[in-house]
Amino acid sequence: MMAIYCDPLFRMIYSYTRKQAIEDGNLIDVTEQAKETGFKVPVVVSLNLYERYITPPKGLEGEGQSVTGRLHDLFSMCLLAMQDKLDQSRISFQVLFLTKSQPRTLEEVEVICQCGPDDDMKPCITLMLPDDD
Repeated sequence: MMAIYCDPLFRMIYSYTRKQAIEDGNLIDVTEQAKETGFKVPVVVSLNLYERYITPPKGLEGEGQSVTGRLHDLFSMCLLAMQDKLDQSRISFQVLFLTKSQPRTLEEVEVICQCGPDDDMKPCITLMLPDDD
């Protein structure tokens, strides 16, 4: 996730790096948790995805909902979606998140997986909602 702003002559005016986005809290580094599910490269999730769906809504913590469990579900669905699309750098997939306990409500959420180079041109993954791009 690097934003580069150029003038009409394509001279770089400003860039916003992945490292800066992590430091600013706009991207949440979840690499250690992702490794437990089988990821081999650094993984981040957008702040929007993290706050809206990874963090369980109030009242659901006692129903087996946790950040760890929701991340595990997200990573598992991502790995399944990637299996037959290894030639693509950007895929979308669906994840069900419990959003309310009474009445029990599951929301199907579209998640984007962007595979690409980080600031040092090493492989990495960004998971985000479609509007986060």
